Amino acid sequence: MSHVIPLTAHRFGHSPSIRRTFIHLTHAALAMLLLGTVVLLSGTAGAQDAPPPENTAGTLAIQMLDHLDAGEYPRAEAMFNAQMAQAVPADKLKAVWESLPAQVGEAQGRGELATSHQGDTALVQIPLHYAKAGLVAKFAIDAEGKIAGFLVQPAEAPPAAAVTENAPYMETDLGVGAGERALPGTLTMPKGVGPFPAVVLVHGSGPHDRDETIGPNKPFLDIARGLAAQGIAVLRYEKRTKARPQDFTKGVFGVDDETTNDAVLAVDALRKVPGIDPARVFVLGHSQGGLMAPRIAAVSGHVAGLVLMAAPARSLLDIVIEQNRRMAVLDDGQTSDAERDAINALVQQVAMTRNAATDAATKTVMGMPAGYWRSIDAVDPVAEAKSVDLPMLVLQGARDIQVVDADWQRWRGGFHDDNKVTFKLYDKLNHLGIAGEGEGSLAEYANPGHVDAQLIDDVATWIKSH
Repeated sequence: MSHVIPLTAHRFGHSPSIRRTFIHLTHAALAMLLLGTVVLLSGTAGAQDAPPPENTAGTLAIQMLDHLDAGEYPRAEAMFNAQMAQAVPADKLKAVWESLPAQVGEAQGRGELATSHQGDTALVQIPLHYAKAGLVAKFAIDAEGKIAGFLVQPAEAPPAAAVTENAPYMETDLGVGAGERALPGTLTMPKGVGPFPAVVLVHGSGPHDRDETIGPNKPFLDIARGLAAQGIAVLRYEKRTKARPQDFTKGVFGVDDETTNDAVLAVDALRKVPGIDPARVFVLGHSQGGLMAPRIAAVSGHVAGLVLMAAPARSLLDIVIEQNRRMAVLDDGQTSDAERDAINALVQQVAMTRNAATDAATKTVMGMPAGYWRSIDAVDPVAEAKSVDLPMLVLQGARDIQVVDADWQRWRGGFHDDNKVTFKLYDKLNHLGIAGEGEGSLAEYANPGHVDAQLIDDVATWIKSH
């Protein structure tokens, strides 16, 4: 769930409106991922005449990190603009920053900064070296010299290798949607004579790219090429919060705007591709994408079956609290005062979100609007899956620390006597479908790996059987 959690309007990613902190389902977990992301925060830059000079922006970013390293959290907060200071006060900064060594080891210095501009905002990136992982701190600095966005995430993976000429598949561009709001995508198409079955990949939480890149790992790239090598076409695309964050800067939005609607468009686009069997288009949802997969199928009306990979079966708001409590004790078995304060604040934000008296536009959990969280809180994936009554393959890694046994058991409990539903549990796999040893941890998301070949084979076999 890709692995982290939004702290304000949108999940940073590439625009000043989305944010997250700690660990939230997707991934990004991580991506700016609920899941895979270690930490993310962001704010909204005001409209100004010109961005700050590059040397000034870089100096401000370094000063911010110096304050954090020195434990000078009030001084760090003073560098934020008004919105960021309200959303991420000194106590939250302390909790987030001091949680990093427990997750990724001792700090071992910084790399060379890089600066660019996006409109009136200067964007600064500074590599952070830790004993167990490489991270990168990203800053958005407005024309007044205030920090309008800040996130820390795993260092990005290198670009994917190009498809070789002798590969049994080829890749071409295929957009999702139409006009200026269309999302870039990639179709991985088997060579040979079709029509082929096909799959749309739906991301976990956070502003993911089409490969669902988390640190050095690219789960959707692995799945797309692995399935295409076995005669199954795959469409993967940039998530709207990644490609068009500006679509979320005004008004109240919900999870359907973020996930469902685009996935339905992706199904439609894939069904129209020559060589694709329109009656055999499936949806594979990972993490939050799995949560929403039954709804995607219901809205589309043209989905042949669902593959749920590390899919939550309970309320995401409850899981977010649970995840943060688990992460706090994962390495040392103890919860620090700063971590306890941050978790208590999160509990209060969840309660505020669920209070009907709270306006839908009010920023609550990690700075996201209450209306957004309510839209997710209203999703009952098990009930919606029962309603669509489609063949399903449910996949779960036993080492997953984000979507856990309680979710797996709820899926099993809901469909144990349904012969259209198949369950696969993998002893060594984590939330990304990557194998490891021992207890799972956030730090392992920073280790390069690939989605388990057996999992991909199981998906291919199941799709071909339908």
